[in-house]
Amino acid sequence: MKFSTATGALFAIASSASTAYGFTPSTSLSSFTSSRNLATPRLSNPTNTYISRKSLSLHMSASLSVGVVGATGAVGKEIVGCLEKRSFPVGNLRIFGSERSAGKEVETKFGKVTVELFSEDSARECDVVFLAVDGDFSLAHAENICEGDDGAVVIDNSSAFRQVEGIPLVVPEINAETTKGKKLIANPNCTTAIGLMAVWPLHKLFGLNKMIMSTYQAASGAGQPGMDELTDGTKAVLSGEVDVAENKIFAHPLPFNVIPHIDKFQENGYTKEEMKVTWETRKICGLADDFPVSCTAVRIPTARAHSESIVALFDKEVDVAEARKVLAVSPGVKLVDNPDKLEYPMPLTAT
Repeated sequence: MKFSTATGALFAIASSASTAYGFTPSTSLSSFTSSRNLATPRLSNPTNTYISRKSLSLHMSASLSVGVVGATGAVGKEIVGCLEKRSFPVGNLRIFGSERSAGKEVETKFGKVTVELFSEDSARECDVVFLAVDGDFSLAHAENICEGDDGAVVIDNSSAFRQVEGIPLVVPEINAETTKGKKLIANPNCTTAIGLMAVWPLHKLFGLNKMIMSTYQAASGAGQPGMDELTDGTKAVLSGEVDVAENKIFAHPLPFNVIPHIDKFQENGYTKEEMKVTWETRKICGLADDFPVSCTAVRIPTARAHSESIVALFDKEVDVAEARKVLAVSPGVKLVDNPDKLEYPMPLTAT
């Protein structure tokens, strides 16, 4: 049985976010709970009142101080956008950046925010910190930001901690319970999160036996520089300036091309991007270390929203009507399956 999904994904603290990122809008914040062991949490209120508690639970009405590191990049901007569109209790938004970005002002739903020069001490003043940075930065700073009773809860968007024992790798709709008592939480690779949102409900119903995934990944996977290279290269070719676009970000020119190469090739012949799907699927779903998952990852010349085709084999015989029914009601999944009306998942309608 074959299911396809086309959308973009962004891990969020709870189980609700914009459907453009694979989640369904909701006011519920109950799917994320993490112990912070704070005696005096930093709550934004005019009287500077502090409420004593031993743990930080995001199923609460109190406003929180939220920090985003790397908020001026493509992923960071999307995180801020998600916070703006949802009912997350942001009392104070702080945006951290490099010396190049520090001092700039960013307009947000929460007011005008001045980008601060990042420091671990400043980040630790927040209740929750999103890291929209590379793995080396996360390895250098994430654990220091969350260390101790007075450290922040850190949600890391990089690959730095995804396979580290004891650090939860989370898709909230699947394994939010693994965040209990944890202060450092890893966000899965975008392709993994997209696919598992659709596969997990079917796995619970029929029992996943094997998964073969093909991904068609947009330029946005390489951040703003990747999108810029696609846009600029396309313009250059269409204007007649060049026959073939230049490439600095991608292994080959992306305009009018597809590239079966994302991240570094591994000894087994797969790229690291492809192996991330295998490794992360096993961890998130609690599957065996040798559970059969295979992925082929291809970069395509679209700006945003990765697409996937997934062939899933199950232990039980699949009732197609029941499969559609469970997908239609699954949190964070929007079932679009009406070929007679030419309605099906596409990047154009998913972002």
